[in-house]
Amino acid sequence: MSRKDLAEAIGVNPQTIGYLERGDYAPSVELALKIAGVFSAPVEMVFSLKPFASLAQTIRKTGED
Repeated sequence: MSRKDLAEAIGVNPQTIGYLERGDYAPSVELALKIAGVFSAPVEMVFSLKPFASLAQTIRKTGED
């Protein structure tokens, strides 16, 4: 899903999605819930107070098991 597609789905500017991805902006509860809803996921899977591991790190770790 592109930034533009996600932005349209939740009613924000695509630039807002970029700010969220870079950690330059903390979403409101409403925005966080809308984003989680787009992916049919609990909000905790999308946002956390602790940084998520990178996808590359996760893949490498999975390959080591």
